[in-house]
Amino acid sequence: MIASPESPKSEASISVMDAIFHRRAVRDYTPQKIEQAVIRKLLDAAVHAPNAMHEEAWAFAVIQDKPLLKRLSDDVKKRLAEVAANHPPLWKGAAPDFDAFHHAGTLIVIYGKPVGPFVAADCWLAAENLMLAAYAAGLGTCPIGLAVEVLNTAQWKEELGVPAEMTAIAPMIVGLPAGKTPPVSHKPPQVLCWK
Repeated sequence: MIASPESPKSEASISVMDAIFHRRAVRDYTPQKIEQAVIRKLLDAAVHAPNAMHEEAWAFAVIQDKPLLKRLSDDVKKRLAEVAANHPPLWKGAAPDFDAFHHAGTLIVIYGKPVGPFVAADCWLAAENLMLAAYAAGLGTCPIGLAVEVLNTAQWKEELGVPAEMTAIAPMIVGLPAGKTPPVSHKPPQVLCWK
């Protein structure tokens, strides 16, 4: 469950360190739809992220319409096929059932407003808050960077009602994991300097 800032102990929660060390990029989801109230709590957690000069340069698009997600996934697959020659390891779309969103029922896209040089960093900080809050709520998440270029086309901005001057920065799928996601190893921090 996600605790609000007004009542931090009113709901069950996990430690921040537990969320950081156990959150995984989930790439297999159940078809269960995430309730609007849960998504609103995740968005509330996202907007509590630190941000440069308190610009709050983010805005969100929530997509749960299955046919719309399918069309967007198909466009991502088309774009991926176009760049496959330059990046063969990225191409997994040869399978007819490949879904760019791993069958998750919710895509939350964090868009940046054109207000300054730190917008992308601010949006990714919001994304991290969203991912950690989702983990604490028993949900899985995964950033889908392959969708950024497609989401920034005039066609998709118009379809979603996103102003032309805004930029898709962090597309994030959210849902109930279909199983356990195994941990991955991480290299120790590379410390360049400690004076």
